[in-house]
Amino acid sequence: MQIWIDADACPAVVKDIVFRAAERLEIPTILVANRMLRTPPSRFIRAVQVPSGFDVADAHIVSQVETGDLVITADIPLASAVLERQAHALNPRGEMYTAANIAERLSMRNFLEELRGAGVQTGGPPAFSQADRQAFGAALDRFLARAARN
Repeated sequence: MQIWIDADACPAVVKDIVFRAAERLEIPTILVANRMLRTPPSRFIRAVQVPSGFDVADAHIVSQVETGDLVITADIPLASAVLERQAHALNPRGEMYTAANIAERLSMRNFLEELRGAGVQTGGPPAFSQADRQAFGAALDRFLARAARN
């Protein structure tokens, strides 16, 4: 199993949590972004810089992810593509994307995108909070504990 991070918009605190888990459990972790990223010195953590462009990082992750891998992303279409590849997707606020909830998430995303296209101000997500950080850490720990048992 590997952990992939859609790193362009991932909060730094989430990356730090994943870095600690990767080191502790010796899990290969790859950050993908269209800009240079600094990573801690580790044989388990590396960064991949992809060319700039719409969804280039997402396409790279989808082309490389394997069954059972974990992808950290807030990008719902990417999460959907990851699930189709029989991998797992976790958002930075601690919610696992599943076959049961991804269709609803895609539908809501598309609806909000249509509203924004029509000029309606929909606002963005709330600021990343301490509760979000804790929820992410707990969800990651649960996932990794399950993966270790299997």
